[in-house]
Amino acid sequence: MQITTTIGTAMLVRSMLVVGAWCLAEPSVSRSEPASPPDEKAAEVDWKPLLEIKNKQLIDWKSTNFGGEGSVEVDHDSIVLGIGSPLTGITRTGSAPEGNYEIELEAQRVDGRDFFCALTFPVKKTHCSLVVGGWGGSVVGISSIDGEDASENDTTTYMKFERQRWYKIRLRVTEKSIQGWIDDEKVIDRNIEASQLSTRVEVDLSRPLGISTYETRAAIKNFRWRKL
Repeated sequence: MQITTTIGTAMLVRSMLVVGAWCLAEPSVSRSEPASPPDEKAAEVDWKPLLEIKNKQLIDWKSTNFGGEGSVEVDHDSIVLGIGSPLTGITRTGSAPEGNYEIELEAQRVDGRDFFCALTFPVKKTHCSLVVGGWGGSVVGISSIDGEDASENDTTTYMKFERQRWYKIRLRVTEKSIQGWIDDEKVIDRNIEASQLSTRVEVDLSRPLGISTYETRAAIKNFRWRKL
């Protein structure tokens, strides 16, 4: 009988301790605040514009002299690249990103059937291009990796692109990798440490930074970059 009473008392004490601890802990849980969201305004400060327009003129860019290129026009906050025979483009004459960085822009295929954005960019000590909508209109990839084009290396993917719709394109370039997104969908994730990168000879004139189109009328806006 004494053993039963002792056990019962011990169990009662233990239960009271557990309930008491829970009651003490509960108010602190209810008062806890969620983690603060990232300071989006602070992040926006890091971005630097690449398309600057003054008096309807594009600053620190030139029309790329491909031969047979179409017109390059300023339309409010956008640059419109006319249909070329076959290429039209713009090349940066001012400073270009280098090292580890992100670069983004919005582009649309206004008319035509092929790539509406071949973004040529610096990476390590060389250059390559992100092709969007090439080879008949749907190929996305990097040209070139170990001598292979965007249509034939392991970055090749296929997407359907609508005419007169803006697509947000973003690249993250480091010494080790190239990553790319279209409308927040990751389409490129390539380690480049052991790879040889280059541009196709047709777009060599786009270096160090440029955009070109192939038999396609396209529009570009919100072109910017930030250092990582």
